[in-house]
Amino acid sequence: MYVNLSEIWYWLLLGAVCSYFLGCFNFAVLISKLKHKDIRSQGSGNPGTMNMSRTFGWKIGLINFLCDALKGIIPVMVGHLAFAGMYFALSAVPPSPAGAAVEEGVNVAVSDFARYLFGLCAVAGHVFPVTMKFKGGKGIATTLGVFTCGVTCEVGWFFPIAFAFLVFIVFYIYVFEWGSMGSLIGVSGFTIWQGVIFFLRYSAHLSNGYVIATFMLLLVFNLITWIAHHKNLYRLMGGEEHRTSIKKMIHKNKSKA
Repeated sequence: MYVNLSEIWYWLLLGAVCSYFLGCFNFAVLISKLKHKDIRSQGSGNPGTMNMSRTFGWKIGLINFLCDALKGIIPVMVGHLAFAGMYFALSAVPPSPAGAAVEEGVNVAVSDFARYLFGLCAVAGHVFPVTMKFKGGKGIATTLGVFTCGVTCEVGWFFPIAFAFLVFIVFYIYVFEWGSMGSLIGVSGFTIWQGVIFFLRYSAHLSNGYVIATFMLLLVFNLITWIAHHKNLYRLMGGEEHRTSIKKMIHKNKSKA
């Protein structure tokens, strides 16, 4: 079914706003307060998975990661399911000799655009939450949730590949202890993967406005996460970045057991 943007813009706007406010809910702050601490005054002060893991151990960090990832997964699934089978109407064939107008359009799926629009708004809510004076986390877990679901909601057998890539990110952090760099490698890698999928899918229509807008959404994901990590990048270049030792996280949990 082909639809015009004028027919669905308010649903896209509603989904974007709801996704933003979902992203504003910070699980790190909630969980740390249940532990009688405020993660914003612990370690690096970042209310996110890495700081939670360093402060409370890998089990709490994993719980926080899954909760934050869910903030990205839910909007993506909503965008995917709500607009399934819909395509943007882009052109119309001139009337046939019989006088009947036949509509056709480039097959740009509305769900391809919607799921990343909603996912991006959730990430923006996590990084710039209005509920926390626009000072949130780095958005990595939520972004990884968006991309993991984004590339697997249509093609289920992509999930083992996505999971293997997540394991690779953890392995990289385990070996090199650069949590911020491992996170950025993960976001960039998933972006390239989804970008290649879209490139192959819309290779004949790369100049189309909706296709360009979808690629721009992927680019903005990286801009937000890399900008959110600018201090980490400065510390990395200066050799002063906080180490993320998974071994210490495991030891922390064992010592509490």
